[in-house]
Amino acid sequence: MPLMRFDLLEGRSDAELKALLDAAHEAMLEAFNVPPGDRYQIVTEHKPTRMIVEDTGLDIPRTKDVVVVQMITRPRGREKKELFYRLLTEKLQAACGIAPADVMVSTVENTDEDWSFGHGRAQFLTGEL
Repeated sequence: MPLMRFDLLEGRSDAELKALLDAAHEAMLEAFNVPPGDRYQIVTEHKPTRMIVEDTGLDIPRTKDVVVVQMITRPRGREKKELFYRLLTEKLQAACGIAPADVMVSTVENTDEDWSFGHGRAQFLTGEL
């Protein structure tokens, strides 16, 4: 059920975007063991002058393939997050040819009361989920 937001430089084809999103979904499923139908992904494409992703002194080279992922989720624990980071880079490299250096991830945690999947209800709190 994590909500995944992807910021990318514009120019990828629909097929490339599908491969990227499918690979990210696979990594999320494997790392967090959530149901396959829990898929919430949003892509925002930017002109090159509208997205700057520098390495903060880590000497991480970036290319035009850079992907910034923000994952909004319930608490997952350090081990599962680290597994997700590794699986995400492996799957993006295998499926899309995106170098691990071009993948930046930020996780934002929240609680059950912070989610409503529709109908004006907090399904985690009502017991629907």
